[in-house]
Amino acid sequence: MPRILGWGSVMVFQYTRPKICETQCRAYGSEALPRGIISETSDLEMLPLWGLQSKKKPKLSKSLLAIAVGIKQKENVNKMIKKFPVNDFAVMLFHYDGIVDQWKDLEWNDRVIHVSAANQTKWWFAKRFLHPDIVSEYAYIFLWDEDLGVDHLMLKGLLYRYLSIVKKEGLEISQPALDPEKSELHHPITARDKKSTVHRRTYKVIGRTKCNENSTGPPCTGFVEMMAPVFSRASWRCSWHMIQGDRTQKIGIVDSEYLVHDALPTLGGLEANKGASPSSESGGRSEVKKQSFIELEIFKNRWKRAVKQDSCWSDPPVPIQCLLSSNHSNHNWLVTGM
Repeated sequence: MPRILGWGSVMVFQYTRPKICETQCRAYGSEALPRGIISETSDLEMLPLWGLQSKKKPKLSKSLLAIAVGIKQKENVNKMIKKFPVNDFAVMLFHYDGIVDQWKDLEWNDRVIHVSAANQTKWWFAKRFLHPDIVSEYAYIFLWDEDLGVDHLMLKGLLYRYLSIVKKEGLEISQPALDPEKSELHHPITARDKKSTVHRRTYKVIGRTKCNENSTGPPCTGFVEMMAPVFSRASWRCSWHMIQGDRTQKIGIVDSEYLVHDALPTLGGLEANKGASPSSESGGRSEVKKQSFIELEIFKNRWKRAVKQDSCWSDPPVPIQCLLSSNHSNHNWLVTGM
């Protein structure tokens, strides 16, 4: 209600915020905007530069395929992308060799998103260009390497069979199994079991570890290899933030749909011969391998330090209440979540 102050009849309006506003959480930076104007998410669909857009909104791709690629694997990448139905997948290519123009002769080139940065890894690209709010429209994110043999996958088999199995089994993070006879296997759990549709653990002896029903973590269970992971929308949001939740029960290998992993040493090495000693590997490949181990140790130390410093964190996570404070007003919002 307005009130009159002094002889100048200056009207000062006092606005009382409804109590419901005190429990609403706004994204940082959007506090000064009305809720209806805020667009919190997006997608990777391309739009025309001018002219009226069709009133009928195009069908949004159900899932996203993202691959780190180099021109030397152009032929295989072409085979891979042709296996993904154009109406059901958006495609994004991360060019780690900086070569983009030489892909223009492929029929699908103009409908995919190209991102180029020399000598960067798949995960470097993913962290910077696949923010969860940008890919939240996609039910599944396929973040694959370029050297996967997809001859066993029928044209629409991957989408309609693989994803139907993933949904039925409740898998949040998965991968197609690897053909053990044609692939270079680094982890026994990823090998295809011809007698199974899905497996979540292995019973082999791996190094000094004897895997059995009582095993609760990698390398026996709760593991997929990072050359062909498939993330659900929810698990990608978690993974992007480097947060681990249910690490074993909702992770599995789909045996009925499988791949061949050629394990080509592309990033950091040009046609390095299999079996070559680290000292003879070309193009700094041995240095790339060394760096990967260094970064793994850095991550382990980060994790230990983060767990030690965060007194509110638990494994598995439990619902918590957090107080979000705005820098632009004197109001706080209380929100309950995971």
